[in-house]
Amino acid sequence: MRSCPATPPRAKTLRAFLAKIESQYGKARRVWVMDRGVPTEAVLAEMRAADPPVQYLVGTPKGRLTRLEKHLVAKPWRKARQGVEVKLLAQDDELYVYAQSADRVAKERAMRRRQLKWLWARLIKLAAMDVSPKERLMKLGAARSKAPSAWRLVDVSLDEQTGALTFSLNRGKLRTARRREGRYLLRTNLTEGDPALLWQYYIQLVAVEEAFKNLKGDLAIRPIFHQDERRIEAHIFVAFLAYCLQITLTRRLHSLAPGLAARSALAKFAAVQMIDVHLPTTDGREVVLTRYTEPEPELRLLIERMKLTLPAQPPPKIAAAALPPKSVL
Repeated sequence: MRSCPATPPRAKTLRAFLAKIESQYGKARRVWVMDRGVPTEAVLAEMRAADPPVQYLVGTPKGRLTRLEKHLVAKPWRKARQGVEVKLLAQDDELYVYAQSADRVAKERAMRRRQLKWLWARLIKLAAMDVSPKERLMKLGAARSKAPSAWRLVDVSLDEQTGALTFSLNRGKLRTARRREGRYLLRTNLTEGDPALLWQYYIQLVAVEEAFKNLKGDLAIRPIFHQDERRIEAHIFVAFLAYCLQITLTRRLHSLAPGLAARSALAKFAAVQMIDVHLPTTDGREVVLTRYTEPEPELRLLIERMKLTLPAQPPPKIAAAALPPKSVL
């Protein structure tokens, strides 16, 4: 299976990429998992018409869900895995998979409520402000940028003459948003696909995107300022090794300290510092004690759960006395 990152390339770029993989590794039964907006309808048609057909699973824009919603209403829910249900709709040599995740419903609903609460409070403040219509409009634009999802659920009106601001909750849009929270519409030409397997394929795409996010963010693979190609490859290689270590840490935490993310664990370990203590002696020499700080109780508990042992404190070092400066005649 191959997964494409979320950045939408042009159709010709995707075609070239598919051709390159086939020429390099030969024809095989591959399932291409892509986010919505990556392939065009023309590319998907080419993938279906290929001999043998190139199999894909791709996310679908919300607009298509609106068109298919009436056909999906009558379909029964089928359990794909714990907390995940799907509806299947075969249409035009494709299979549409309408999936809902209980965990995702709770997460998206909490995000929507938090954003809508902030936007509503902000609109109340803006309506009470004594500012010019132009300035109020600019502040509205800033609020819209900060809470775009919540903005779509509110009808906002600004009088061009007086600058008076009025707003109200669009309950119809809110009901639609609640109905679609935590739900995804996927499409595939794997018409005989198992719902649980299709969901697993798409979740792997999420994992790939998370990997790109970690490489670019936590592991700082970007920006790259090297001019030499070998240095760029070395930069990426070191970042990849760091990512492998991060995944290994994640796996260990999953079994030994469930609920703790690798990022949180690294933040706890970052509190431990190595310091050098310099102690002068009466004969002009210096004793250097290299010591790491004692971990906090929470970190010590984590170290015990991960079955790690801190190394012994390094032995002291004695520096020779400084030689007196030579006199110049």
